[in-house]
Amino acid sequence: MILLKNVLFSGRPAHIVVEGGRIARISRKPLQLTGADEVDCTGKAVLPGFVNMHTHAAMVLLRGIHEDLSLYDWLSNIWKIEAGLDRDFIYWGSKVACLEMIRSGTTTFNDQYWYCPHTRRAALEMGIRPVVSFIFLDSHDPELARRQREACQRLYQRTVEECWEPGSFAISIHSVYTVSEENIVWASRFAEEHGLRVHLHLAETALEDADCRKAHEGLSPTAWFDRLGVLGPHVIAAHSLYLDDDDIYTLGKRQVNCVHNINSNLKLASGFRFRYNELRDAGANVCIGTDGAASSNNLDMLEHMKNTALLQKAWRGNPAEMPLQELLDCATVHGARALGLDTGVIREGALADLSLVDITGTAFLSPGSVAANLVYAAHSDVITDVMSGGRWIMRGRTIPGEEEILCNARKVLSQI
Repeated sequence: MILLKNVLFSGRPAHIVVEGGRIARISRKPLQLTGADEVDCTGKAVLPGFVNMHTHAAMVLLRGIHEDLSLYDWLSNIWKIEAGLDRDFIYWGSKVACLEMIRSGTTTFNDQYWYCPHTRRAALEMGIRPVVSFIFLDSHDPELARRQREACQRLYQRTVEECWEPGSFAISIHSVYTVSEENIVWASRFAEEHGLRVHLHLAETALEDADCRKAHEGLSPTAWFDRLGVLGPHVIAAHSLYLDDDDIYTLGKRQVNCVHNINSNLKLASGFRFRYNELRDAGANVCIGTDGAASSNNLDMLEHMKNTALLQKAWRGNPAEMPLQELLDCATVHGARALGLDTGVIREGALADLSLVDITGTAFLSPGSVAANLVYAAHSDVITDVMSGGRWIMRGRTIPGEEEILCNARKVLSQI
C-alpha cells in the first residue's frame, strides 16, 4: 500500500491511497494508514499517465538517420534498413523507447513494429504497459501475403498459450497502399473473430488519398476500408489527416479511434489540418500519439500535446480551439477508452497509472492552472516520478537499469 500525501489534485491538496495496482482512495483530509509506504508529495501535482496511441517504439534507434524527406522517400530508405533488423535490435530499441516514454510520463503505448513479442517483453520488464501487434505489410505479393497469414495465426496461438493480458495483442494493417485487398479482408475478419483491435495508418498524405481514389473507383482510403468491412470501434486509425466530410461521417458512425500525430505530420510535411472538431462532433474518439522517433523525432507526449493545441488554434484562426481539458483527455482517457483500459483518469478504482510533477519551478510560479503551465510552459523534465499499475517505474528521474540499456543499444546499433 502506498500513500501519496499532500499532492495537488484538481487544484487542491489531496491524499491518494494506492493498493492492489489501483487507486483505492482519494481523500481531502489527512490519512493515517498502518503499514503504508508514505510519500510526501508537497510541491508536487499528480496527473494520469499518458497513453501514446501510435508509435513504433524500437525506431528510436533510427532517429535522425534520414532527414528532410517526404513520407514516401523516407519510407523507402527506412525499409532498406529495417530489412536487416533482428530481435535484439527490437528488444533493446524498445527498452530505450521505454526510457524516453517513462521520463515524459507515458504509462501505456500502442505499438506497431516488427518482432512484437520482443517489444512486449522489453516493456513489461520496464514496467510500462504495451499493446503490440502483428503487422500485415505484404506489398501486394501473394506469396508474402500467405506467409504473413500463417505467421499471424502462429503468433496469436502463442499469445493464448502464454496467457498474454487481454487486449495487449492487436492486428496491424499497415495501410491501403502496402497491403493487398485479400490480406486486408483476412486480417480484419481474423481480428473480429478473436476480439482483437486493428491498428492501421489511414489517410496520412494527399498522395495516399489520390492513389487510393484512382485505384478504387474514386473511393478514399476511409471509404475503401469501410467497403471492405474493416472499420469499427475496435479500429485505431493513425493520422486520419486527409478526410472529406463523408469520411468524417463514416469514422464517427463507426466510432473509430482516430490518432493525431502532429510532429510526424509536420516534419514529413504530410499536412497539419487535422479536423479535430469535426471528428469529435461526428462521434469518433480522438487520441494523440507520437509516431516513431525516426520521424517525430521523440516520444514526448507533452511536446506533442502542445504542438497539437497550437496548430489547431493557428490553422483555424481561433485561440479557443482545443481547450485544455479536451487536450488532456485526448492524451489520457481517450486512449484508455480505445484500448479498453480503466486508466487515463484519477479516480477511485482506476488503475494507478500516475505521474508526479514538480511545481516548484519557474514554469509554475504564476497563478495559472497547473495544466496550462504544464502544457504550454514546462517541459517533461518536471515529471519526477511515474507509477504504472501501482508500481513505481521512475523515482526522482531515475529509472533502474538505464546504463545497461544504453550500453546494449550501442552494441546493436554498431551491428547494422
